[in-house]
Amino acid sequence: MPGMLRLSKIFLFAIALAIPVLSLGQAAPTPVALTGTWEGTLVRGRAESNMAFTFGMDGGNHTVTITSSALGVFGMPADSFKVDGIKLNIKIARLDLEFYGTLRLNAEGTAIVRIDGDYYQQSEMVPIVLLSVASPTL
Repeated sequence: MPGMLRLSKIFLFAIALAIPVLSLGQAAPTPVALTGTWEGTLVRGRAESNMAFTFGMDGGNHTVTITSSALGVFGMPADSFKVDGIKLNIKIARLDLEFYGTLRLNAEGTAIVRIDGDYYQQSEMVPIVLLSVASPTL
């Protein structure tokens, strides 16, 4: 029995050493472009309102604007916008607004299907799902 235990430990050690080597052969995921307009419905109690973020690139930098008829803003630029892998964060200080989102990709990981997020404004959090649209429908 002690010999079997020793062989088991050696086997597990060999597997532990092989795992990093196996992962080296895997290609790194290709970054997915976050561009276009993504719109969703905010539900606050019985009130509903649409809002949209439009993402683009300007000189190699990401840009984002918000459009919401309920807020009275049409194409207002964000003060800060960060993307970290599939996570994103948008801040618009003038509206006391923050959005934290997660990009949901297709099975191949090549396209964004939707953006699941949490919309924070004036200490209120509202979950929202953003879907791609040709232009805001507000």
